Amino acid sequence: MYNKYFKHEKGITGLETAIILIAFVVVAAVFAYTALSAGLFSTQKAQEAVYSGLKEAQSTLELRGGIIATAGATGATGTVKQISFVVSNALGGESIDFTEPNAATDNAGRAALGSPNKVVINYIDANQTVTNLFWTCTPLGTTDGDDLLETGEKFQITIGSDTESVGGGNLLDALTTALSVNDTFTLEIMTNAGAVLTIERTTPPYIDTKMNLR
Repeated sequence: MYNKYFKHEKGITGLETAIILIAFVVVAAVFAYTALSAGLFSTQKAQEAVYSGLKEAQSTLELRGGIIATAGATGATGTVKQISFVVSNALGGESIDFTEPNAATDNAGRAALGSPNKVVINYIDANQTVTNLFWTCTPLGTTDGDDLLETGEKFQITIGSDTESVGGGNLLDALTTALSVNDTFTLEIMTNAGAVLTIERTTPPYIDTKMNLR
């Protein structure tokens, strides 16, 4: 009777149980490692994105004050030859190199080929786009005397110059169609790091010798 009921009975040994247990543990460890690695990778990428965004924000220019235009000719059909504005370093972050561009020999109102300037200023309106305009930089207030715009410093940037005294030309030389009355234009100030500072203004119906383009 005993042999009849139990001769085909099979059992699980301790070794087989251990092997199954080890297999479950290994699979669980692999999944846990994969999940942990993915989490660490995501955290690292998020940290890099935060630091990158912070660095870009800290290397961004901030406009201080108005946009001052100087007339080439005044009146209802007048033109603009110079534009100046004051900038500072946003968030007190990374210094920005404002080494001036070299004046082109033909006084074309654009920077000479191979100029050392890191900051590039472009002009855009309905008629044209002009890249890498000639500009000059004048420190205002307390500065350390170098070309780096640092925390607490302010630089006045002037696009175009008095050809006779400085050279390099001005907007009348750089633009195919002169900036005149009721014209909307955009200036792009591009630094070697950080966001682009975009300035958009419209000239008034009458051009004065000096104007604040609000």
